[in-house]
Amino acid sequence: MNESTTQKSEPQDAVIENSQKISRIWLIPFLALSIGIWMVYYQWSNQGPLITIEFTSATGIEADKTAIKTKDVKIGMVKKVALKDDLSGVIVTARIEPNSAHLLKADSNFWLVRPRVSLSGVSGLSTLLSGPYITMEASAKETNCAKQRSCGNGDPVTQFVALDNPPVTPAGTPGLQITLNSNAEFAFKAGDPIIYKGLKVGEFEDIYFNLEERIVYYNAFIEAPYHRLITENTKFWNTSGVRFELAANGIEVQTGSLETMLTNGVTFGIPQGMAAGKQITERAYFDIYRDYESASNERYKLGVNFVVLIKDTIRGLTVGAPVEYRGLEIGKVLDINLPSPANDRLLDEGYAIPILITIQPSRVQQPDSRQGVEFVRAQILHWVEQGLRASLKIGNILTGGLYVDLQHYEGLPPPPADTFLGYDMIPTTSGEFAQITEKVTNMLDKINGIPFEDMANNANALLTTLNQTALSFKQTASSLEGLLNDVQDRQTTAKIDQAIESVDALLKDYSAGSQSHDELMSTLHTFQLTLQQLTPLLQQLNQTPNSLIFADGTQPVIEPKAKEKAND
Repeated sequence: MNESTTQKSEPQDAVIENSQKISRIWLIPFLALSIGIWMVYYQWSNQGPLITIEFTSATGIEADKTAIKTKDVKIGMVKKVALKDDLSGVIVTARIEPNSAHLLKADSNFWLVRPRVSLSGVSGLSTLLSGPYITMEASAKETNCAKQRSCGNGDPVTQFVALDNPPVTPAGTPGLQITLNSNAEFAFKAGDPIIYKGLKVGEFEDIYFNLEERIVYYNAFIEAPYHRLITENTKFWNTSGVRFELAANGIEVQTGSLETMLTNGVTFGIPQGMAAGKQITERAYFDIYRDYESASNERYKLGVNFVVLIKDTIRGLTVGAPVEYRGLEIGKVLDINLPSPANDRLLDEGYAIPILITIQPSRVQQPDSRQGVEFVRAQILHWVEQGLRASLKIGNILTGGLYVDLQHYEGLPPPPADTFLGYDMIPTTSGEFAQITEKVTNMLDKINGIPFEDMANNANALLTTLNQTALSFKQTASSLEGLLNDVQDRQTTAKIDQAIESVDALLKDYSAGSQSHDELMSTLHTFQLTLQQLTPLLQQLNQTPNSLIFADGTQPVIEPKAKEKAND
């Protein structure tokens, strides 16, 4: 081995230097991290808003399972369910999709859809399989904006209070919103129908009771095109169930449609004789009247009040009973036994009960104004001087209802002008009931004056005489019957004796040795000889029936022959 080879094989120290370059392999996790961060940012920046919905309970609501829908299209999902701090309900936190965020307005409604059964129908049956879900109804303004493709989105609202029940009328439904109010005892509920001539045209939506006014307000909706029927003179009245009324005019039965008989409902219309008026285009307020008559009478705003003092019984007279003049209704009774200082003399003999009545100018074809009121007052007072009197009359015998009747009576002196508690008075006369009572009393007095005791004694004597006469007649009839029977028996015996004598004479005529017997025997002998002579003829006919027409065979038969020729 040479020297150069030895030098090359000797080891050398390595020189270590620091590298400033990054390995390319790190690009892969860096790229994956960047994509992840971008996806998280994109998801965060494009996710819909979180909203909170307050429910009274969380029945059927589950996080990440219960969906939020509108028009059966999913627009969100429940993310969290938690109790309120005061335990008065639950707070549901949900995520709404970005493309539905513009639907979150202050008047948007949320409610839980689940199976419901009521008198108006059955709903939510699809949730029996899919489970409950929360539905959202966009506001009417947002619905109109979507139809017109206008209105800005604005900032969405994120806090809502859910409805306990779904709204009766969907948002955006064409029609008219109205408010009905009633201070009567009857009540309606959401979903009760509004009927027009038997056709359902609307429904009650929600109810509000004003504690200060003590009046119930009902928000209702009239569907298009029936909302055009609502005018400023439209009246609403109750048609719930079946109503029986016993009044002065008789028995009255009022019913609505089958639906209102099972639930509650109202109807509306324009009372007869009223103008239609201007059409209502915005929310308006209407009263609910007890019946059509009350709604129709509401047009009579003003009236002239009078007092009549009744000394007869007022049983059957009610507040609201009609006041009639010559059969026409011109007013009604406002109050019975009007409170006055004279009420402490109620038990005094001859006490007159004050009845407050009103006469309405509109019912007597006068203007419903102060001028009409003054004219009617002056006319009634003038008629009172000429003999106008008031009385109670029976309106219906079956019900016993009374009404106040005004009639003219001739020959009566004008009464002195008088007032009662500031009201003008109309003098009275005895009513029909009092007149009937007086006639019945007079008739009973006449009946009591009849000498029934003397008549009874005379009747007893007459009956005794009739009894004796009847006994004598019975004895005479028995004697006559015996006599007739005796005569009849004698006649029957004589007839039987005559019949026996006739039969005996007949038998003697045909007995042996009598002439009739000999003649009968001679006739029979002659008939026997005749039969003996006819015996050979009968035998021949029996053997040869045709012998009476043809030869009997004992003579030669003559045969016909042809004519001989001349040359023969």
